[in-house]
Amino acid sequence: MSASHRRATVLVADDDPVIRSNLRLLLESEGYAVTEAADGLRADEALADPAVALALLDLKMPGRDGMDILRARQDQLEETPVVVVTALGGSAAAIEAMKLGAYDYITKPFDLDEVLFTVRRALTQKALVAQVQALAADGEAAPADDELVGRSPAMLAVFKAIGRVAATRETVLILGESGTGKELVANAVHANSDRAAGPFVQLNCAAISPTLLESELFGHEKGAFTGAVVRRVGRFEQAHGGTLFLDEVGDLDIDLQAKLLRVLQTGQFERVGGSETVQADVRLLAATNHDLPALIAAGKFREDLYYRLSVVTIDLPPLRARREDIPLLAEHCVRRLARKYGWPQLALAPEAVQALAERPWPGNVRQLFNVLARAAILARGRLILPEDLGPAEPAPPAPQSAPDAPLLLKDLLAETEKRAIRHALEQTRWNRTRAARLLGISRRQLFDKVRQYGLTPPP
Repeated sequence: MSASHRRATVLVADDDPVIRSNLRLLLESEGYAVTEAADGLRADEALADPAVALALLDLKMPGRDGMDILRARQDQLEETPVVVVTALGGSAAAIEAMKLGAYDYITKPFDLDEVLFTVRRALTQKALVAQVQALAADGEAAPADDELVGRSPAMLAVFKAIGRVAATRETVLILGESGTGKELVANAVHANSDRAAGPFVQLNCAAISPTLLESELFGHEKGAFTGAVVRRVGRFEQAHGGTLFLDEVGDLDIDLQAKLLRVLQTGQFERVGGSETVQADVRLLAATNHDLPALIAAGKFREDLYYRLSVVTIDLPPLRARREDIPLLAEHCVRRLARKYGWPQLALAPEAVQALAERPWPGNVRQLFNVLARAAILARGRLILPEDLGPAEPAPPAPQSAPDAPLLLKDLLAETEKRAIRHALEQTRWNRTRAARLLGISRRQLFDKVRQYGLTPPP
């Protein structure tokens, strides 16, 4: 037992004197101080004593039910962890106790080693939470939820680029892999510009079918098509005097690209089904995870639009290229989750931070947040330990090539992409919607890739 746990006071609350005696002998032999309660009323009184560091609580006791004590003292359970010890069978009692905030659940007849292990783990976690909170209290102010986070040279370069371009009205093209935070960059450019008081309007070009996207961008007149029962204002008009952010601009239909180019050049457009020319004062920001020069070479993206969009380019690094930012990002994610779910005790153990820093993160910051959200639930809103993180997602396997074959980069990337797509399809039993979500791309992108690589489900 660590020195920090020596003489910690443990409450043993059980109406069976033999069980109380056995637990007292066991805990005192390990250096703990023990106080006993033979019924629920005395147990509730003892829990009010700040000297009690942990409680072993029976659920069925005279005077007051153990479950009722948990309900009444939910606000205290973060400071004084309670381990439920009961002979009740079935899962209902265990689930209810854990929902109410019990630290753990042990059934009778219990194993003495299991009791000691649980007590040590609970007290260790309690001490770690206190240390993490003390460090957080001494730290600087936490960044806002919508703020970019990082101290690496790569991110400092991004911050500088945002600062320089925000003061202008030029179009900005934001590049980066899926999940790197391109939307946050766009938001930062807008918030630091002279248009900050104006609207910030967003549109994901990959999330809307090409037939509806034109109406989303430019609006439509009543009767323009079936279902157009009223005039609709598009995103360009909504963003008048502010900023329009087009995410996944590489997915724009080639015909729509020409209309977008005209708006960028003249600031004018017509609603679908209309003849009135509309003037919009809009600053455009665009983002993509596609290789636009490659799309230009394939005839899928207009070269003149590319040059018009990329007046200024900000390239967001993948998470694996700025590993020194992972601890900072992880703490930021945990603070967001704590506020979102009302878990003031949620924290990261140092070992968990180290484990996060060693992972490949193919899904970047978005994947990091999702992993921590799942871990926070498994940790029951308390201290996240390495075992709560789940298995690391392996990096995509390196493609094999013949010893004397030329190593062309585009072929290597294509083979890696093909394997990743096939793996996602097989993992989801060829459910393309789920596979696209797993890969972090749109269904339309997935359909294009399936056709490109000739992927077919097994017979």
